Amino acid sequence: MGWFSRSKAPKPATEEADRLQMPDDIWTKCPQCAAILYTKELKRSSGVCIKCNHHFRLTAQQRIPTLVDRHSFIEIDRELRSPDPLNFRDTKKYKDRLKRAEKASGSTEAVVTGRARILNIPVMLGVFDFSFLGGSMGSVVGEKLTRMIESGIEEKRPVIIISSSGGARMQEGIFSLMQMAKVSAALARLGQAHIPYISVLTDPTTGGVAASLAMLGDIILAEPKALIGFAGPRVIEQTIRQKLPEGFQRAEFLLDHGMVDRIVQRSQLREEMAVILRNFGFGA
Repeated sequence: MGWFSRSKAPKPATEEADRLQMPDDIWTKCPQCAAILYTKELKRSSGVCIKCNHHFRLTAQQRIPTLVDRHSFIEIDRELRSPDPLNFRDTKKYKDRLKRAEKASGSTEAVVTGRARILNIPVMLGVFDFSFLGGSMGSVVGEKLTRMIESGIEEKRPVIIISSSGGARMQEGIFSLMQMAKVSAALARLGQAHIPYISVLTDPTTGGVAASLAMLGDIILAEPKALIGFAGPRVIEQTIRQKLPEGFQRAEFLLDHGMVDRIVQRSQLREEMAVILRNFGFGA
């Protein structure tokens, strides 16, 4: 009958025990100012710290609703999946990494593309998802972006690409590197058709994406303090044997040196893009 007896008195509830039982997602610590933020408030501010204006990284699924008119986004080419042309394996099989990334991110690839409206202006929209293998650009990412751009040409819709990427996906070797030229060629055809392309650089935009499509926009916008560059600062310093200026790969430095047209707060990005598109002659 020991089931109904208590050999030891219960331990009193402690502040430490209560803290350990608290769900992890109630509070979020800002990596810039170390402020403890109520996660629901952080979501309401679209992932921007109310204390220091730090812009948290967003997934594609989180970012799209902040940009487009409600229920206007229609995804295209969701069924496309990355192949494994090299049967690549490092510590894990590439196929296993893809499955895990899809499950963790909720996206089928590192970019989500589709048709949408921004303040009632029809656009083609591509949004990179850094949570999917670091937003790396493989053959399917290049194919999805190229198809989206070609649809923009056919339907005479402006193209907007929100970049957040670590660069080309090395598990696909030369197939990934070819996407830089492929997407750039599609953007050249878009320009020949006199249809505008707005490139938005978010944290981080690096590697092959920064070296190609991200810097080809007719208008290039950036979020505050976004990391933008090709290689990391340590690699560059070791190559050129010189000390680099502080913050030289941040959006503000690029703005001062003419590589970015404007830095826009996340809360103002939707309206800013609508103004730009109207100046190009799209919309009312």
